[in-house]
Amino acid sequence: MNKDTSYLLVTGGAGFIGSNFISYYVSKYPDTQVLNVDKLTYAGSTANLTDVEDCSNYHFIQGDITDEAFVKRLFIDYPIDGVIHFAAESHVDRSIEDASSFIDTNVKGTMILLQAAKHAWQESGKLEAARFHQISTDEVYGSLGDDDKFNEHTPYNPRNPYSASKAGANFLVTSFGSTYGMNVVISSSSNNYGPRQHVEKLIPKIISNALNHQTIPIYGDGKNVRDWLFVEDHCRALDVIYHQGETMESYNVGGGNEMTNIDLATQICTILDERYADQKGALKNFTELITCTEDRLGHDRRYAVDDTKLRGTLGWQPLVDMEKGLQQTVDWYVKQWLMLNH
Repeated sequence: MNKDTSYLLVTGGAGFIGSNFISYYVSKYPDTQVLNVDKLTYAGSTANLTDVEDCSNYHFIQGDITDEAFVKRLFIDYPIDGVIHFAAESHVDRSIEDASSFIDTNVKGTMILLQAAKHAWQESGKLEAARFHQISTDEVYGSLGDDDKFNEHTPYNPRNPYSASKAGANFLVTSFGSTYGMNVVISSSSNNYGPRQHVEKLIPKIISNALNHQTIPIYGDGKNVRDWLFVEDHCRALDVIYHQGETMESYNVGGGNEMTNIDLATQICTILDERYADQKGALKNFTELITCTEDRLGHDRRYAVDDTKLRGTLGWQPLVDMEKGLQQTVDWYVKQWLMLNH
């Protein structure tokens, strides 16, 4: 093992955002050894990483971040210089049904990682140099009115067990920075979309249900608003924040694409109508399948982030507009669907 080689630990790298980030990072930084640790729950799959599985600077290690002995061993076996922490239970509906796994993974798992990193970096004399980057969500801020946006100083006001567990994890991260002098940074993004996302999430579910001629369920009146960020743009933002962000700072990452859920579903169905008319069968339009259902408990009305800080201080901005990003996303999921059904 070359002690001069940089080692980056990525947790949850077989999931949606994590796998997209690893594909981006392994290619951009061939001199960094990327260690992907993932439990491989329902939301993660090594199939998301076939494009990098043969790369010499990529290594997959199956394991659970709530296993303290396993995590300690990682920091003994590898001279890890940084952590980018994606691993989390993230589906709000599941957290409403049972919050226990969210507390275990998102809070306890984060604490175990922090403690192992702190100990290892203290022992090696790089506590202030090695970075711990916590990946968070705009959901920790709660719900918005019609006009304002979340900024980095907005008080946390989580309104479901998932967002509460992420807020708790964020507080742990900042406490380790304040108490021990760890080099920590937090980024909170708006809703991500793009290839490799699990089908339980809104955009993949809309596409999948449409192609299977099943009802497309939209909670409540469909007027809940989310700001959408293409996952590749998020990966670029994380790269900049990890390398250039200030210690103990938080950065919001937004796409600048606010849209109601009903309008989003309609736009996706229109793309399907235009590009995949041969899949309609007896349907006149895929929009026929959109159906409003009983609203979800604690359903926040609107999320939108002010990412002026990130754009102004680190020079990032999104490159993929919503129309192009949705077309790429639809094409990817249709390709997967065709491979499974033909």
